[in-house]
Amino acid sequence: MKLRVVVRLIEIQRVLLRHGLDDYVRATHLYRPLRFLFFLSPGVWFERRRRASRAERLRLALEELGPIFVKFGQALSTRRDLLPGDIADELAKLQDRVPPFDGRLARELIERSLGQSVGELFQSFDEAPLAAASIAQVHPARLRSGAEVVVKVLRPGMHAQIERDLEVLHALAGLAARYWSEGRRLRPRELVDEYQKTILDELDLMREAANASQLKRNFAGSGLLYVPEVHWDLCRTDVMVMERIHGVPISDRARLKAAGTDIAQLAENGVRIFFTQVFRHNFFHADMHPGNIFVLVDDPRRPRYAAVDFGIVGTLDPRDQHYLAENFLAVFDRDYRRVAQLHLESGWVPAGTRIDEMESAVRTVCEPILDKPLKDISFGRILLRLFEISRRFDMQIQPQLLLLQKTLLNVEGLGRDLYPDLDIWNTASPILREWMRERTSVRSLVRELRARAPELIEAARALPAALQQLARRASLPPPPPPATVAELEARRQELRAARRRRDAVTLGAALLLGGLVWLAAGRAPVWLAWVLLAAGALKLGYGLRR
Repeated sequence: MKLRVVVRLIEIQRVLLRHGLDDYVRATHLYRPLRFLFFLSPGVWFERRRRASRAERLRLALEELGPIFVKFGQALSTRRDLLPGDIADELAKLQDRVPPFDGRLARELIERSLGQSVGELFQSFDEAPLAAASIAQVHPARLRSGAEVVVKVLRPGMHAQIERDLEVLHALAGLAARYWSEGRRLRPRELVDEYQKTILDELDLMREAANASQLKRNFAGSGLLYVPEVHWDLCRTDVMVMERIHGVPISDRARLKAAGTDIAQLAENGVRIFFTQVFRHNFFHADMHPGNIFVLVDDPRRPRYAAVDFGIVGTLDPRDQHYLAENFLAVFDRDYRRVAQLHLESGWVPAGTRIDEMESAVRTVCEPILDKPLKDISFGRILLRLFEISRRFDMQIQPQLLLLQKTLLNVEGLGRDLYPDLDIWNTASPILREWMRERTSVRSLVRELRARAPELIEAARALPAALQQLARRASLPPPPPPATVAELEARRQELRAARRRRDAVTLGAALLLGGLVWLAAGRAPVWLAWVLLAAGALKLGYGLRR
């Protein structure tokens, strides 16, 4: 393990101890040999006396450790059903209330990236950030045209921080894959590789702007989701300018109720948006924590979501997309045998898995939750049960589905907070069934053939030449029948003998040449030259005789 990785691990332990999170250190086997060094440090104990509540200490530690840890806290904050209330409330501050960096530095970064002064670019610019998150912070501004915008600026030093922690994750994943009994099945290296692509993409604000533009096109004319306009001429890899949204934060239920918002409709729309993005568009917002979601209540009876922060989006391979839809529908229909068959067909479980045993295990997990409102269902706990099943059937983790699983948990967390009586099954089922009908319809087939017409035409043009080549091959005499084992062994012996003859001739020639050179040089002792000549002649004769 590299020295810088070890140093970072020690630094992580030091931060946890300084914030009084001793239990986390004691629970981590990797740190146990070193933890006594920090318990002996007076600074640790003096700071521990000043610590606030456990929830605040945890939040402060995650903030100090950096963006990857902050994102972990953000994901946890959406799961109030799995966390104590005080910790969930405190971690929610990580969604958009991370300590900001200096607004004057933000101004300098914007001017350096866009090549003009802020005064030339904007009619007004507020150095006080509107929100600050783990990767970037956002400043309100007004364009010269008078349009209200927000300016997103990447935090300085982000690439170095994230690359350092990714190196730690890769090292730990390598150790887990090598020494952990579950390493082969859980594929830690692949999970870290998948996460690395996601987090590094998030550092490119041009990519985020492109994601926003694509999502806006996908929901053009929709009453479900509004996506702000991107100002492309003011976007760079570390700066992005887009339309400012004036909506109610999804977490502010008091304001939503005061505005007369149809909360049940809003919760159902959230489920519709998720399944529409995943299956109809195959392009989904994968960072749906409450800090990134607002509600437009111009018409409270038909509220619309407004999304921000498009740094993390997900797509699925068409095969995975199809199998997931089939799995969802099979669960909705309580066809547990079909669920087991789909897992086998997709290669998610080993080929020898018994369908009846897996059917029974899936039934045990799913049957108790169907026909219940969301308040009585916890996908988090269901995932834990499914994890037990996956271990039993040696099911491998699918890293490419990591973002989808994270987003599904976020959506459930939002729905649970908004409207606990939401029936997620009945809301999602019609969307999936319609998508499956469209996918298998004649109209869909015609549309796909039309889209692939250029490829089909090119293939048709190449067909005559391919047929001619096939005919020529067919006219050739058939290859000789395969040799028997005895014939193959005889050929192998012949090749070995040929190699030995070649080596003997080469060595003999080298010895003869050496003896002749020794004689020509007149070097002593002369008898050595005659020995070389004799040995060379014998070796050469031996090789030629064989």
